Amino acid sequence: MKRFGLSRDERIKSRKDFENIYSVGRSLISVDKKIKLFYLLEKQSEQPGVKIAVAVGKKFGTAVWRNRFKRIIKNSFRLNKASLLNLCLHKKYLLKLVFSPLQINEKNNKKIYQGDVLSGVLEVLRKIENVLG
Repeated sequence: MKRFGLSRDERIKSRKDFENIYSVGRSLISVDKKIKLFYLLEKQSEQPGVKIAVAVGKKFGTAVWRNRFKRIIKNSFRLNKASLLNLCLHKKYLLKLVFSPLQINEKNNKKIYQGDVLSGVLEVLRKIENVLG
């Protein structure tokens, strides 16, 4: 597995997983209220690690804006996942994360950059690390 990659095995694709995360999982919000994170922690998993998805509703902007937001979030996570991944592998946890925008949308931010959301992503990742202990 590449150090900074985001392989197919690290993505959440199934509808069942999304429904499970939204119904059973918990949520975190960044202090700047730009990013909302839903997460589900499965302890003593046979396949420990971290799985990620980005969910953006149509009300947040055009398809181009939504896809750019998804790329930026995935890239921010990809570059900063090492410590979280090591913690999950060490404790044999499977952590499923779903990132969503909260107060950031195309109306307020016509052009979105990585710097706009990087601080929020880093903050929620640190909160998750504190939860995992």
